[in-house]
Amino acid sequence: MFGKGRAPGSGDFVFPDWSPYDSLDEAARAYLRDADLALEDLRAVLGGREIVGFTLERVVMDDGRVWQEAAVCDGDRLLLWHGEDVPDSERGAMTSAVRTIPLRSMSEVGHRRHVERDEAGATTVTDVEVYILLRTVDEAEEMATDDGTTTVFRHDAVRFGKNVQDVGPGQLERLSSFARQLSTLLGSARAAVADTDPTRPG
Repeated sequence: MFGKGRAPGSGDFVFPDWSPYDSLDEAARAYLRDADLALEDLRAVLGGREIVGFTLERVVMDDGRVWQEAAVCDGDRLLLWHGEDVPDSERGAMTSAVRTIPLRSMSEVGHRRHVERDEAGATTVTDVEVYILLRTVDEAEEMATDDGTTTVFRHDAVRFGKNVQDVGPGQLERLSSFARQLSTLLGSARAAVADTDPTRPG
């Protein structure tokens, strides 16, 4: 999800900057509207395990509804908490959901930074985009070919993105750091799977 950390064209950030906080608890309480709910759901899944890294997102949609996300890694799993206001709810209803993704189910982590250079040659990172490609199939589609038909599989993916104009440089750096952590852990997860693979030559 590509975040909108400020009102379009306002020049002022709508939400406090969570990037100075190393603790998920402090960052979530500074940034998420429903921090208590997010932390409660995440703690139930973490079970006391140490948090390796995290990133947060919060968006106000055109109709005023709030969309929130926390992505947390505990070294073996990526935990995604998602909270979203229910459309046209008279009682302020929202959904709260947690998705657990084992790192061994990831096949690829992509990290792209958009860099601008000024006349003096100094560079500034203006956008960061991260994607995590999973081994699970999101959808399959039969397509016509010269030889008949073939099935095209599209794998599930998780995406994050931030723009410096919307959220400031701190959150861009935190998202980049999160991507680097996942990339490092992905290599370790693959090595662990290979070590336990009974078909691997001894």
